[in-house]
Amino acid sequence: MMSNEREFSFTQKDFTFLSKIIHERTGIVVSDDKFNMFYSRLSRRVRSLKLNSFQEYCAIVRDEREGNETSELINAITTNLTAFFRENHHFEYLSDTVFPELTQKNPDRNIKLWSAGCSTGEEPYSLAIIMKESPLLANWNFELKATDLDSNVVAKANRGVYSMSRVEGMSKKRLKRWFFKGAGKQQGLVKVKPELNQMIEFGQLNLIDNWSQEPQDVIFCRNVIIYFNKETKAKLVDQYANSLKPGGYLFIGHSESLYKVTDRFELIGNTIYRKIK
Repeated sequence: MMSNEREFSFTQKDFTFLSKIIHERTGIVVSDDKFNMFYSRLSRRVRSLKLNSFQEYCAIVRDEREGNETSELINAITTNLTAFFRENHHFEYLSDTVFPELTQKNPDRNIKLWSAGCSTGEEPYSLAIIMKESPLLANWNFELKATDLDSNVVAKANRGVYSMSRVEGMSKKRLKRWFFKGAGKQQGLVKVKPELNQMIEFGQLNLIDNWSQEPQDVIFCRNVIIYFNKETKAKLVDQYANSLKPGGYLFIGHSESLYKVTDRFELIGNTIYRKIK
């Protein structure tokens, strides 16, 4: 499975080794059809390190295992596809159902949400916007965490700078209220306003590590568990249940399901689950 037209030698053995490292460190299951994707994304690293082959690259990863190059490997391979208000029915459900409920049951006037797998930040900023826009939540305290495995996308999310194409679907009113429009050298870019950025605590987190969170009202983990095998999914979902308050909500991606994964949640909407135990 090697092409003579490629700049660097890349064998099935290289692919198997790197796939195994990815799985060990992230829990992500890599299928053989990702062979060409691995080459495309990692050849940039091979080139930047001035190496002659993937064999040399694998040797670096093998020698340091937990070091910087392993992080670069994970960052290069993990996929970060997202958009503002992606799967908008989730945000509508928060505004129409979850927020009214929480205002009744949270006497401390405090709401805690976690965007697990926040990618480049569009999801947590969308959450921050709808919380700020909700008249029910005026004068409430928000604790909004956003984490991702990829350190590069967490840094990008924290910067909060996006191309205009990323916000094309947003209303002009919302865009003007929550973003600065770039000028001069920043033409074609927008930046989220500080009041949104300051609401969010960004951080790096590997979801398959042992971690704990303060009890949350809502967790968004969309288009993440699809990359895991059933055993890893079950473990992660169990950790989410432990991190949610009684009756808390878990939102997952449109192509994901908890069917036969856990009995701790009930399905109450389109990829919307509620903790039952």
